[in-house]
Amino acid sequence: MTFTRMTALALLTAASNVALAGCSIGDTLNNERVTEFSTSAELVDTWSKSAPWLPADATDITTRETPDAEPAVLLATSSRSLDPELCIEVERQSGPVFSVDGAPQAYVDMVFACGDWAVIPTDDGWYGWTPNHPDEKAASDRLN
Repeated sequence: MTFTRMTALALLTAASNVALAGCSIGDTLNNERVTEFSTSAELVDTWSKSAPWLPADATDITTRETPDAEPAVLLATSSRSLDPELCIEVERQSGPVFSVDGAPQAYVDMVFACGDWAVIPTDDGWYGWTPNHPDEKAASDRLN
């Protein structure tokens, strides 16, 4: 086997392993991961991060994150309001690091600060990102 064929074989093997792990080559190269959850209960049970603000009725949840760091976004369908004991409306000072298909434009005037998350309404649920700005977090922390 020539070096070129060995290299191609190694790349194909690596791509197959990435595909079997549920990631795309782009996810691996960009250190990003997109995950889908059917319900908020599934997200709570299996996601390595947390989103305490997410209503319990949330479904069709999509996250995009850096697996080994804090930045993440979350898009979910929900008919419930955010918990006023966890979230307070403030002027937006942060923006998401990632985008998710179907998410609204995040650069609005006001967001809900929910701990480490900034959250905005969508047509049928909620879109949030973390980390938010320290002043957004501080406003939320004053609720407790």
